[in-house]
Amino acid sequence: METKSQHLLIELFGCNIDALEDRALLTNLLEEAAVAADVTIVQSVFHQYSPQGVTGVVIIEESHLSIHTWPEYGYASVDFYTCGNGEPEKALHVIQNGLDAKRSEVMMVDRGKSLTDAAMGIKYHKTDE
Repeated sequence: METKSQHLLIELFGCNIDALEDRALLTNLLEEAAVAADVTIVQSVFHQYSPQGVTGVVIIEESHLSIHTWPEYGYASVDFYTCGNGEPEKALHVIQNGLDAKRSEVMMVDRGKSLTDAAMGIKYHKTDE
C-alpha cells in the first residue's frame, strides 16, 4: 500500500517574540504557507491567549495546518498533516522565515503505510542549527 498521508512536525526556536504574539500575522503566515504547499484552504480559526500566546488551525481539504506559540520562550510548534499531492515541506520555509526562527527541528512521518503492519514510518528527522 502507498503512503496515505504525510505528517510534518516542526519545532521552531529563537523566533521573533512580537510575531509569536500577533494573531493576524500568524493567520496570514499559515495561510501563505498553505498556499505555498499547494493545498486548499477551507477555514482558519485562531485564538489569542491572555497574557500571551496564540493557537490556530488552518483547515484544508487535505487535513490541517496548526500552530501553537509560547512568546515567553521564543518557541512555536507547528503540525502539518496532509494527504493528496500537497507539498508540506514548502510551508516550512515560509513559516521559518515569517517567524525569523533561529533554529528548527523537523520530522516527516509517513502515515497510513499499511493496514496490517506498522502504519507509520519516519521519513526523516533533522535539526537545523
